[in-house]
Amino acid sequence: MKSTYPAAGPMMDIGINATDRAEIAAGLSRLLADSFTLYMLTHNFHWNVKGPMFNSLHQMFMVQYTEQWNALDVIAERIRALGHPAPGSFSEFARLASIEAPEGVPAAKDMIRLLVAAQEATARTARGLFPLVDKANDQPSADLLTQRLEVHEKTAWMLRSLMEE
Repeated sequence: MKSTYPAAGPMMDIGINATDRAEIAAGLSRLLADSFTLYMLTHNFHWNVKGPMFNSLHQMFMVQYTEQWNALDVIAERIRALGHPAPGSFSEFARLASIEAPEGVPAAKDMIRLLVAAQEATARTARGLFPLVDKANDQPSADLLTQRLEVHEKTAWMLRSLMEE
């Protein structure tokens, strides 16, 4: 996939060619967009959850959105380390994200289902970058992706377990 970002300046030589850096940055930008969308969705649900699971979900969502917020900086800084600008506007995130936020305020169990789907979508976005980062011998990006996958897969499992009777 070709990047819409211009190639980084000629002075940069970290052992990954400009084309690969641009493609990895574009993929990480999609991951950042999914991560930001997931953050906003989780924070919104934290604010608006109600019902018999209120306390446990309110607390759980706070832990999750706090972790997600901290991850945003790590992803954006990796994009910058590759020599590209990180997306940072709602319009860029909406264009790049694979997750769509629902309208209105869903019921608590629907919030859980939506968050499972969003966690899994973010994991798929991260996993989809591995062939490119492996080909480019980009260990820092591979490490970041591995860490994000562990969080998203574990969180999806925890949320799914709430749906069982």
